Amino acid sequence: MISVVIPAYNEEKRIKRSLEALSHQTIPRDDYELIVVDGGSYDKTYEIARDYADMVFVQESERVAGARNDGFLRARSNLVATTDADSIVAPDWVEHAVRSLSDPRVVLSFGPVTPIEKNDINKRYALLFNGLIKFGAHSKLYYYTLGCNTAFRKDALLKAGMYRIMDAGDDLEIAVRMRKMGKVKFAPDMKVGFDFRRYHEFGFWNTLYEWYYIVLQGGISDKYSYTRREYHDDVIMQEK
Repeated sequence: MISVVIPAYNEEKRIKRSLEALSHQTIPRDDYELIVVDGGSYDKTYEIARDYADMVFVQESERVAGARNDGFLRARSNLVATTDADSIVAPDWVEHAVRSLSDPRVVLSFGPVTPIEKNDINKRYALLFNGLIKFGAHSKLYYYTLGCNTAFRKDALLKAGMYRIMDAGDDLEIAVRMRKMGKVKFAPDMKVGFDFRRYHEFGFWNTLYEWYYIVLQGGISDKYSYTRREYHDDVIMQEK
């Protein structure tokens, strides 16, 4: 029915909770496929993923966008979706992802985020993210299609060329091309728990500045790297 692609890199602390949420959905487990694309992790990410996913393999293309593309190419379903290894999807996320693509004119669907850790600052971050998502969807000026919560009609995605290999902005850029293939739809019931650790680790405004800087450089920058960062808690784990 649908294939879900999850890029992962050194996520042994978080990928289990992500895959457990994906494994216990409101539709039968046999009705969807889980594909984990490992970015060459040096922790136990690969081994943990094998306990849950239908397919686990090491990515062949570069960056997170390339990992998603590698997974799409191996997907066995006509519908594909993607989320992150540190995200936690809602119990009915897969069901709503499938439902959001029931109209054959819809080629891309995307949904909002909720904070995994529901403290005040994370709630404010989620409010800002969802404000940007909803404003873009309703105004149709842009589509803020976060990589942690997006679904596609696979034939249209392949025809559009899939994700471009970029350090940042690939999840917005893909919507620009998908709009030429058909309808892009905001699906409010497709909810995903988002991990805001990047913003706590590197600073909210600093992270936004680096993201916009990279996007304005065309998605690739030698000055900043938005992907494959080492987080403090991950470094501590490796030292132990």
